[in-house]
Amino acid sequence: MAGPGKNRVSNEQANARARTTGSSSGDTSSSGRASGSVAGTNRTSGSRAAPRSARGYDGNADPGNASGAVRDPNASRPTVDPRNFDLGMTGWATVRGLGAASTMPARQAPSKLGQAVKIGLNTFHVESFPTIDIHQYDVMIGNGVEKRGVIMKVWNSKAVQQEMGAGTIFDGNKLAWSGRSIDREVKILVDLDQEQGRQPREGKKPDTHRVVIRRTNTVGFRALAAHLKGQAAFDNACLETINFADHLLRQTPSQRYTSIKRNFFAKGEKRFDLGSGVEAFKGVFASLRVVHPGRLSVNLDVANGTFWTAQQLVKAAQLLCGCRDTADLINSIQRSGEGKGAGKELKRMRKLHVEAKHRGRGSVDEYVIEKFIFQSAKDYKFDKRDPSGKEVKVSIYDYFAKEYSIRLQFPGLPLVKMTRGAVLPMEVLMVKENQRYPYKMDDRQTAQMIKFAVTAPPERWASIQAGLKMLDWPNDPMLKKYGMQINTNKTIVEARLLTAPTVKFGTGEAKPGTSGRWDLKGKKFFQPNSAPLKSWSVTVISGRRGGKPDKSAIERFISQFVAGYKNHGGRVENANPQMALATGDDVGAWVTNAWNQAGNQSQSRPQMLMFILPDKDSQVYGRIKRSAECRYGVVSQCVQYAHVQKCQPQYISNVCMKFNAKLGGITCRASGQKTSGAAGIFQVPTMIIGSDVSHAAPGAQTPSMAAMTVSLDRLATRYAALCQTNGYRVEMINSDIIQQELKPMVQHWMQTVNNGKVPHTVIYMRDGVSEGQYSQVLDQEVADLKKLLSQADGNANVKFIVIVGSKRHHVRFFPEKGDRNGNAFPGTLVETGVTNPGENDFYLQAHAAIKGTARPVHYYVLLNEANMPNDQLHTLLYEHSYQYQRATTPISQHPAIYYAHLASNRAVPHDPNWAGSSDGVPTSETRPRSGSQSGSQGKSGSQGKTGSSSGIPSDFPKLLPMPNQGNIMTSMWYI
Repeated sequence: MAGPGKNRVSNEQANARARTTGSSSGDTSSSGRASGSVAGTNRTSGSRAAPRSARGYDGNADPGNASGAVRDPNASRPTVDPRNFDLGMTGWATVRGLGAASTMPARQAPSKLGQAVKIGLNTFHVESFPTIDIHQYDVMIGNGVEKRGVIMKVWNSKAVQQEMGAGTIFDGNKLAWSGRSIDREVKILVDLDQEQGRQPREGKKPDTHRVVIRRTNTVGFRALAAHLKGQAAFDNACLETINFADHLLRQTPSQRYTSIKRNFFAKGEKRFDLGSGVEAFKGVFASLRVVHPGRLSVNLDVANGTFWTAQQLVKAAQLLCGCRDTADLINSIQRSGEGKGAGKELKRMRKLHVEAKHRGRGSVDEYVIEKFIFQSAKDYKFDKRDPSGKEVKVSIYDYFAKEYSIRLQFPGLPLVKMTRGAVLPMEVLMVKENQRYPYKMDDRQTAQMIKFAVTAPPERWASIQAGLKMLDWPNDPMLKKYGMQINTNKTIVEARLLTAPTVKFGTGEAKPGTSGRWDLKGKKFFQPNSAPLKSWSVTVISGRRGGKPDKSAIERFISQFVAGYKNHGGRVENANPQMALATGDDVGAWVTNAWNQAGNQSQSRPQMLMFILPDKDSQVYGRIKRSAECRYGVVSQCVQYAHVQKCQPQYISNVCMKFNAKLGGITCRASGQKTSGAAGIFQVPTMIIGSDVSHAAPGAQTPSMAAMTVSLDRLATRYAALCQTNGYRVEMINSDIIQQELKPMVQHWMQTVNNGKVPHTVIYMRDGVSEGQYSQVLDQEVADLKKLLSQADGNANVKFIVIVGSKRHHVRFFPEKGDRNGNAFPGTLVETGVTNPGENDFYLQAHAAIKGTARPVHYYVLLNEANMPNDQLHTLLYEHSYQYQRATTPISQHPAIYYAHLASNRAVPHDPNWAGSSDGVPTSETRPRSGSQSGSQGKSGSQGKTGSSSGIPSDFPKLLPMPNQGNIMTSMWYI
């Protein structure tokens, strides 16, 4: 891809390649060689690329340490992966050896908006730190590329444990800590065959591993304590202290429970069946963080894990493949072969831990599945010596019958080859308990998981208390040994309950107060559709199972819909649109017919195409949207036939909100005490831009999708949206997208809102980035935005406010007095107890959760060139959640971010390689038929995929463009 974005994509693809070869952004003690791969240590530099963004810290041994000299953490690079912690911008600058950004806004005085309320948090303060010196050791096992399982076996060997002594903590990668000082360099050769009492495999090298351990420096809590008191800046010594404290916190639980990053799951917990051999149960999440006003605290939350059900491997395979019984499984595999259907599904069981008891006498053998051999137990034969010493061929079936008196019931099943070479029949194997299910769940499993995971605050707090009991901090032997005490009472903070705005309509208003609810009865939209509705059509899709739709029900719905839209202020010139019944599978023909009918009836360009669908088929829905938007550049509205039959006023009003927004209207506007004036916060010309980047499921060769939204009016009630592919697993938005795709939207704002001038202030709201990427947002995306505006006016000094809004956290509110479900009221603002001690971040719960425990949004202010007070920022973020265009409730995030989510999902069918457009989808869907009124279809802009040594494509196709003759690009087509 040409242009200034090329290098950014290349750099981030290098990072993605590093991740796909074993690195992870997760926990060092549970994600293999995460620290080593990120830090770029000598032992891994030959196999993994160090991300360029992590300059200034690479974890290499410092010069002079070979002699065993103690390392000064503040005079050398840190040896830990800081992605495990919430460090803030300043902490990350320290980690990378950079000065803290001078533009980073400092924490402001606490808000005085609204009223004071008491909020409980699921955080627990550390009351006392270790007072003894803790010695840190560098651990080198083998050549540095061993897998985590091997590393842990070597570390837990008798030879290593005898040398290091009880109470030593290991991070599972390269660092260890102990209260005992070992001044000499320890060198050990560990023989795992001998350790585990087994014979070396014939023809294989001995399973021996060289271990080198040497002391590097002393970790003390004095520097961290000084930082927490505001007496010292955050430095590498603080980072290494937090790293030790984090591993100290997790040492005992990781030995007692199944650990997945920072989540711990006990055995014997109550299971919840998700289907297909997968189950869910609850555990506990624990993470250490530095919080305002200068405390070390533990964030504790419920962990909802998905696991393989412990059962016979045959039964697990049967459920996974959707087979009735074992005979059906055999037949299914024989029909499809190993590359498709059931044979392909079995590949999910690779790396699964199983156990066998066929040898009797209480013997339990543990194995790890390498692959399945699609050969029957009677056909697969191996060499074995008979009593006379002669080598003979013996089948698996005969061997088990003679050796173990086990007559296999289903010899036609595939055989299982283990990682250590053994080949066993499926019938004798059991799936071990508490093994994580790492794959994306199907729709049925997802629905079941939601039922399981969504719990009201009282139930969630009960689960957190169960996790607290699991961890049992007061009796944790490692915490006792090192003298670390944690308060088992939740943190109570003084929060603010912001005053809800009045929701203004064209006629009427709503005052939701703390309910977070209002209705549209008797209210006209704040602004109706920009042009009277004249050219539109209604297409009814016939159900595939037969049954002709009731024409009278459809006519009644259209009549009621038109009347309802008019009652809400909609301008309708044509109350009797053309209606047609569509049959068959040619979605492109449906859309073409709808387009032509609308245009022929009104003799003008269609404004809206409505489709009445028989079911919730996402593929059909996506194909309709793809065809309408990318062939004809026209907005569309889909409704369900079941709702059409009911014809309920509330449903009609809900559809009218989306209908009106797509046609240029505005549902409502929020107006508060400080924003009720003509402009309120927008006293100077202000543009709001929102953005998000979504990624495909792990392993999918689908490019990431970047979405950006731009406010369309002076008060930021309407938003246009653009979407474009952004490379593979690339988080930062490509420069080309900002320079080419965003540019026309900025120009539109200048022409329609600010008399051709650039804005005075730009508020840029970003979602989906971790703390470690905050500086990249400023250095790359914001820099590109500033460059774009400077091209429009080189003399303008546009002020930028940059805010990240994230929901990827484990912080929850437990109010002393909440709503009927136990949630905090909408407008609850928390600025202490869980926020960064010195930087400007806060948690805001703007919405009322219908089910479960509400998740507040964590807002982080990265830049504030306009010096906007926090009170105004809080007001803006809260009140604008009430003017989301398709709801009668406030939403959780600012609409600029929320709309970017919607647009990103909606644009998936615009991908020229989208799954719903292949294999039998007619070409009429992507190419207009002759005689249609669409004009010619634009080029897709496909870049074409090229391979790379990592397997990640180095190029990617662009989305199909949307013809803009009807100004669809500046409409709310995605709503």
